[in-house]
Amino acid sequence: MNNHNTATKPIIYWARIEHDQWQFYLAATPEGLCYIGSQGQPYDEMEVWLHARRPGSTIIHDEHQLQPYIEEMIQYLSGERQQFMIRHDFQGTSFQIQVWQALLQIPYGATWSYSDIAQHIGRPAAVRAVGAAIGANPFLITIPCHRVIGKSGALTGYRGGLNMKTTLLDLEKRKEVL
Repeated sequence: MNNHNTATKPIIYWARIEHDQWQFYLAATPEGLCYIGSQGQPYDEMEVWLHARRPGSTIIHDEHQLQPYIEEMIQYLSGERQQFMIRHDFQGTSFQIQVWQALLQIPYGATWSYSDIAQHIGRPAAVRAVGAAIGANPFLITIPCHRVIGKSGALTGYRGGLNMKTTLLDLEKRKEVL
């Protein structure tokens, strides 16, 4: 017998971070962080993303559930943290997750090119696919796609916008010297 109607919907908790000039949304499941929004964007950005990628979930505002994530994020934005210890709830293809794991290898304050990432995962011809996987990264900041630049050294696209990317890179460059 199939009891789909009695199954509970997955729960996603969300909160808004407001710290200094930063305002963005975070979301997490009981398994870990699942989304970080773009700087200054409305709740709708997160809601649309969650409904598209986590359909059928119940979305609940709960700052208490998000407190560990908020604390680490504020520490990072204040220059007091260079590495995140929080859990992530990865949901993507095996290739996307492989690319996201490679992003974690980029040192704080450093940048890698898309080609560097493709080389790192042993798929040197997959530069475009690497770019697509990076573009699908739901973890702006904690999975540091802002540290990926073009092969020429130019800043390239970022879901949070180039201003957010530049601000994050500048934050890391300043704090790296301390």
